[in-house]
Amino acid sequence: MFQQELEKVKIELTLKGCSPKTIQAYTACLREYFACMGDAWQKYDEARVRQYLYQKHEKGYAPLTVNLHLNAIKFYFRRVLKVPFSINLHCAKKPKKLPVVLSREEIQAMIGLTRNTKHRALLALAYGAGLRVGEVIRLKCQDLNFPDYLINIRQAKGKKDRVSLIPKKMAWLLETMTEYSQSSDYLFPSERGGHLSERTAQKIFLDALKKACIKKTASFHSLRHSFATHLLEDGTDVRYVQSLLGHENIRTTQRYTQVTDISLKRIRSPLHFRL
Repeated sequence: MFQQELEKVKIELTLKGCSPKTIQAYTACLREYFACMGDAWQKYDEARVRQYLYQKHEKGYAPLTVNLHLNAIKFYFRRVLKVPFSINLHCAKKPKKLPVVLSREEIQAMIGLTRNTKHRALLALAYGAGLRVGEVIRLKCQDLNFPDYLINIRQAKGKKDRVSLIPKKMAWLLETMTEYSQSSDYLFPSERGGHLSERTAQKIFLDALKKACIKKTASFHSLRHSFATHLLEDGTDVRYVQSLLGHENIRTTQRYTQVTDISLKRIRSPLHFRL
């Protein structure tokens, strides 16, 4: 019933340059919204939309998920139906959480306990270059610039290219891995062809986390958080870190300063006796 409208949404999102993940997420939200609205699904009723979002909140949906539904609804009415009036609903307030950061010792333990060479390289490169899981698995041999110790990350988040670092300590390993490869080959190929999946990379990370007996609620993205945090701890200018991470807004990078404030770490609690 709604397939034709969803196809229109896909076309508009594709023309806007959105990623396949965004297209999938928006269409899934709208499919649910259309089903809930019944026969009135093409008529914008702010009160009903507000009630729909409120029900999501009451069911325990995270603010980010509620906001995703709202943004999908707004996109449909503004960009597909081109309604002539403004939509005054606003996004839910997002909780401000500090990123989960692994210590240098924890990362060393995780990598050291990973016996598979390519899996070890995957974790080390994601941490040493601050890469997202989707970026590291899609790297090709031609993206590695060994003379300058640089990585070309192509069409990353926001369809933007950027440059990051090849850790000098693992350059020899990467050169060995790519010695007999074609420039267009993936650095981390899958046995089924193409590159490793994100799910496989996440599993490699979680297996390493378990082997190292680390109890933090960390994910693969924690390697990127740790990269940024440790650079700032070493005194790297926040604007260089912003560039390496590919953040458009420096405020996104500055959140790492909340977990790296050296002056705060020097303060000692007044509790001076042993319990």
